[in-house]
Amino acid sequence: MVQTVIDFLRSLTNPERLILLLSTLLSGWLGYTALFGVVFAETGLLLGFFLPGDSLLFTVGVVAGAGQLDIVLVNVLLMAAAVLGDTVGYWLGRKAGPHIFNRPDSRLFKREHLMRTHEFYEKYGGKTIVYARFIPIIRTFAPFVAGVGEMNYLHFLTFNVFGGIGWVFMMTMLGYKLGGVPIIRAHFEKVILGIILISILPPILEALRSRRKRA
Repeated sequence: MVQTVIDFLRSLTNPERLILLLSTLLSGWLGYTALFGVVFAETGLLLGFFLPGDSLLFTVGVVAGAGQLDIVLVNVLLMAAAVLGDTVGYWLGRKAGPHIFNRPDSRLFKREHLMRTHEFYEKYGGKTIVYARFIPIIRTFAPFVAGVGEMNYLHFLTFNVFGGIGWVFMMTMLGYKLGGVPIIRAHFEKVILGIILISILPPILEALRSRRKRA
C-alpha cells in the first residue's frame, strides 16, 4: 500500500509516467479531477503537506505542452483548487485552531510546522498568504494560521485569490514553455530537484537568521 502511494506521487512529477497515468487509469475528466484533488489537499488539508506542489504544477505544464492536457482547463481547475484549498484551511483554523495547536506530535503532525508558519505570518502579515504559495509546508499551514488568528475573511480572500492564481499560472506556464527544451527534458529530475530546493530555500535562510539572532 505504501509503495503504491509512493509510486503514485512519483508519477505526479515525471512527465512520461504522468502521461501514462492520464492515458490509462486516469483518462479524461478523471485525470483532471485527480489533479484538482491533489492541489486541493496539498493546500487545504493539514495532512497534505507531503504532497507535491510546485513540482506537480511544473510537470503538469510540461504534459500540457506535449498536448496531453488542455493548458487553459488545467489552469482554471487548479487555480480553483488552490483558492478553495486555502479557504478550507482558513475555516479549519477558525473552527478548530486552538484544539489542533495543543495537539501532541505524531508521525503525520508536527506542532513545529504550525509554529514555524506562525512566526512567518507574524513577520509578513497578510502577504504571507501570497508568499507561502511558493514555500512547501508553510503553503499548507498559512491559511490555517490565518484562520486561528481570525484574520478578516475578505482581506484573506483577496490575498488568497491573488496568490492562488499567480502560483498556479507561473508554475504551469514555466513547465509549458520550458518542457520542450531538450536540455530540460534530458535533465528533468534535476530540474524538479532544483525547483524543490529553490522552494525550501527561504524557510532555511529564515531559520538560519533566527538562530543567529538567538546566538
